Amino acid sequence: MARKEDTPQRVAYRKYEELHKQERKAKCGNFQTMIPREQLEQINSFLKKYRLTKVQLIYAGYKALLDEVAKNDLQFAKIMDGYDDFFASELESMKKERIKEKEEDVLKREHSIQDNKGEIR
Repeated sequence: MARKEDTPQRVAYRKYEELHKQERKAKCGNFQTMIPREQLEQINSFLKKYRLTKVQLIYAGYKALLDEVAKNDLQFAKIMDGYDDFFASELESMKKERIKEKEEDVLKREHSIQDNKGEIR
C-alpha cells in the first residue's frame, strides 16, 4: 500500500509517531484476540446502544472477575478490600502454607538434581 503524498503536516506527524512509538508501546497494551463475528457484532451493538467503550467493557469484566475470585479466596478478598488485619488462626495457616511450599520446592530441586546427576552432592 502506497503512502499518501508528503505534506508538511504528514511529515511532522510521521516524525512525531516515530519518536514516540516506544513510549506509546510501553504505556499501552493490546490483547490481540479474536472472537466469532456474531459475538463481536452483539458486543458492539450493546456498547453502541449504551454509549460504552471497549475499554470500559474490559475494566468492568476485569472487576467482575476479581469479585468472583474474591468470593472463593478470603485472603485475596481482604487484600482487594484493603483489609490487612488477619486473625491469628489465618496467620498461622498462611505460615504453615508457606513452609509447606518451601519444603515442596526443596524436594523438587533435590529430585531434579538426582535426575540430572544421579546423586545429590
